Amino acid sequence: MAEQPGQSVSLRQPAEPVARPAGALPHNAHVVRRARLYVEGHTLVVRDARFRERRYVVGADGIRQAVFYPPGDLWETVQKRPVERWGVLVFKGEAERDVLRVPLAAWLPEAGVVGAMDLGPSKCLDRTGLRDLVATLGIPLEEGLQPTGGIGAQGDSREIRLDRAVHADLPRWHSWARGLGMFGWFVAVVTAFAADLIWAMPVAACALLLIPASDGVVRIAAWWRNRRSDSFVGALMFRPSPEAGATRRFLRTASVRVLPHDVVLTNAVGEERWLGRTGAHGVARLVRLVAPTTGESLAVEFQDRNGEARALLPWKYWFAGRQGRDRWSELKAALDVPAADEKLRHAKNATVWWQGHMLSADVRKMSPMDAKEARKETDWHRAVIGRNELLALPLFSAVLLAGLFSDELPAFLAGLLSALTIAAALVPAVGSALGSRFSYDKVIEKAEVNV
Repeated sequence: MAEQPGQSVSLRQPAEPVARPAGALPHNAHVVRRARLYVEGHTLVVRDARFRERRYVVGADGIRQAVFYPPGDLWETVQKRPVERWGVLVFKGEAERDVLRVPLAAWLPEAGVVGAMDLGPSKCLDRTGLRDLVATLGIPLEEGLQPTGGIGAQGDSREIRLDRAVHADLPRWHSWARGLGMFGWFVAVVTAFAADLIWAMPVAACALLLIPASDGVVRIAAWWRNRRSDSFVGALMFRPSPEAGATRRFLRTASVRVLPHDVVLTNAVGEERWLGRTGAHGVARLVRLVAPTTGESLAVEFQDRNGEARALLPWKYWFAGRQGRDRWSELKAALDVPAADEKLRHAKNATVWWQGHMLSADVRKMSPMDAKEARKETDWHRAVIGRNELLALPLFSAVLLAGLFSDELPAFLAGLLSALTIAAALVPAVGSALGSRFSYDKVIEKAEVNV
């Protein structure tokens, strides 16, 4: 049986095998830093981003077996249920009752840089550590057929919410606030004009203000959490050492941190990926890929004990600079794992060395990105919310904005709140774009300077 969320938990580092969430952008970094899936004795523990735990005991009254459901129609799954694109592991109890459903994509650290066609579902079981978790629990693991409608289509909404080990990209209250804001604005505007009820105008403006305000609360709270986080206490941090100029964003943001139990990779847009250091799915080997003809260093692979690549660092931007040789040596010493050189096997008809590599997206994200692309990847509206909001909010606010010039108090308040809504939506976006254009994404020729 699962414990009720909210009970106090021990924050000690759980013993491997430990499943870690998929990489997360800065607004959701607390999830990848805190949430874990691990075994404690004969109990499966699901820990969320608020350190709340749900516990599932192995035995007659708990879980008895695990069934892996690979995706049926891959295209349909990716389109409709992307979190299930590598299948779902279902822990079952008595009479094959579903106890806990674990979508593999939610617990694959490199999910954001690997395509669904590049990684087989069965391999994903190993890379997440879920196969080892099942073996540690001592329960059988079987493979089943995908039920109609996908995993999670059965049962009531409460059961699905409580028994799925997934992480929301945004808090539930954020969605409610945005929905309430849009609905409240529409109802109040219709009431104001249809019933000639002037006091409905400031109500409409206040409702619309909920939308950018909820965004602001999420972003400020994330900044505050990240600023006060102690997740990296004692970590050895390695910054890029590019052979030529790089953007200030890349030099300030990208890093590799080595902790006693984890390796944390942060790419150029601030997305964090946590990999274990022990266990079959932990980082067990460093491989420097070299060109087969010239011997030129191309990249460094982080491999697990099965020889699977888990991360890829372009050599040109991480170890080819003045301090690159020292950082390469220090990284090998910090990880204390075997290191070797291997000739890269190019894909047929490849035009660049990384073409055909499963982690080719890492080459883009672990390098100084083009300024326009970096702005797109880090923009709150385009990367998280949806860019239409920047157009819709000013247009909806313009309906009541003229109230600023009215002598009637309700109309004036409506105009003032509408102006605040426009400012709350546009000012952060414009400030971010200007900061990127004139500072953050400009190339710094002296790349080794501490910026």
